[in-house]
Amino acid sequence: MARTKEFDPDQALQAAMELFWQRGYEATSMSDLVQHLGIGRASIYATFGGKRELYLKAYERYLEQGIDFESLLSGRGPVLPAVRELVRRFADEAAHDSARRGCLVVNTAVELAPHDEELARRVGSNWDFIENTLAAALTRAREQGELDGAQDPRSLARFLLTVLQGLRLMGKGSNDTARLRDTAAQALRVLDLTGSPAG
Repeated sequence: MARTKEFDPDQALQAAMELFWQRGYEATSMSDLVQHLGIGRASIYATFGGKRELYLKAYERYLEQGIDFESLLSGRGPVLPAVRELVRRFADEAAHDSARRGCLVVNTAVELAPHDEELARRVGSNWDFIENTLAAALTRAREQGELDGAQDPRSLARFLLTVLQGLRLMGKGSNDTARLRDTAAQALRVLDLTGSPAG
């Protein structure tokens, strides 16, 4: 009869995600994981695989717990208020990131994607998803008359994606909240400038 696991794999994965998010991949050793998760090395390997496999699972857990872009941007009614709320939310999270963790996706892009093809693909897939969701929302905004008809929703979505990710990166590297708020304000101003003259 198989021995019952003496720990909750879900809680262990959550703890691993928090540690990787705080310290990064390279700075987190297996010994760190054993100590932080409170379980033996053999149990980690048996349940999750090696350190890299655990990181991949932690990365997916992070995405599951992140902002639900589709729900936020796909509701009925005006679109631009939801887009503005998204920008403000990213700026606020960055400004209040006292632990300087940043965004695990951005952290992965900086630390691992340049030399890890699979993680580069996963980061790119996440950014594609955000861009496509924003582009779809902004296309709807243009159809509803919220955006000037000459505006390109795809280009605007790419601009906003870069702003959002940049806010999280800046929040990790600096506690200059004025810089974050000014950046968000400028992005919101761009949305105002692209609005329909009739709107």
